[in-house]
Amino acid sequence: MSFRQQTGRKGASRQFSKASQDKKTKTKKQRQGAKYLQEETPQISPQEIAQRTLTSIERIGNQIFALSPFSNYYDDWLVNLRQIIETFESNPAIQPNEQFQKTRTQTFLDVTDALAQSKIAESTLSEEAKALVDNNHQVAEADREYAEKTRELSNRRNSEITRQTNQIRQLEEELDAQQNVKVKFYQFNEKKRVQEKLDQITKDLATAKNNSELAIQSFTAEQEKLHDNYEKHKQELNEKSDHLHQELEKLETDTSVPARQTACNALIDAINALIKQTPPT
Repeated sequence: MSFRQQTGRKGASRQFSKASQDKKTKTKKQRQGAKYLQEETPQISPQEIAQRTLTSIERIGNQIFALSPFSNYYDDWLVNLRQIIETFESNPAIQPNEQFQKTRTQTFLDVTDALAQSKIAESTLSEEAKALVDNNHQVAEADREYAEKTRELSNRRNSEITRQTNQIRQLEEELDAQQNVKVKFYQFNEKKRVQEKLDQITKDLATAKNNSELAIQSFTAEQEKLHDNYEKHKQELNEKSDHLHQELEKLETDTSVPARQTACNALIDAINALIKQTPPT
């Protein structure tokens, strides 16, 4: 009985010693594995972080918005740019200095102000679009009014010329008839009256022809004046239309591109300057 108890104690001692040894071996292997994993996972250098950031900034700096109104994209674009810079600055490997922070702050102030101005300009262009529609109505109205006045003037001219032509023809017929009147040589008083009437008809005919020429000249001058006024007014409207068209072309162009690219270039320069002062790891 005593021998069995002693054998049991030795077996338990051996089992405990073996378990302790296994635990130590396992702990040692875990430490070696962690050390090996740490050695296999290289740290990202500030230069690599900067390069990734620069690539993101260049991508967003070259972004062109597809559809108007382009101002709908401005806020999201600013948020994305801020996130890129904040991610860069928050990395433990990056130590932003005072100059970088100053440049970054001023750059965001400038681009925010520029985008705000672009929003105002875009809303103004919308008003000019309405002005163009109104101007086009004025052009159509000018054409209609000119055509109506020209037609009215032509009708008056034709009516007056017809009246005077009839009067001239009547006087000419009367003159021919009077010239054919035969008076006996001894009818002195009758001959005198015929001559006086002939002279009067001749005078009236000359006056009628002169009035007809004056009427034609008057109508021609009135027509030229009407046409000149129309052309002048039409030219003013066309010039305004051309100006509005040029302005409205901006609605089809993202005018914020220069300001956004300038901001991105400034941030790129600031990051490059900062990394030059950071020793490589």
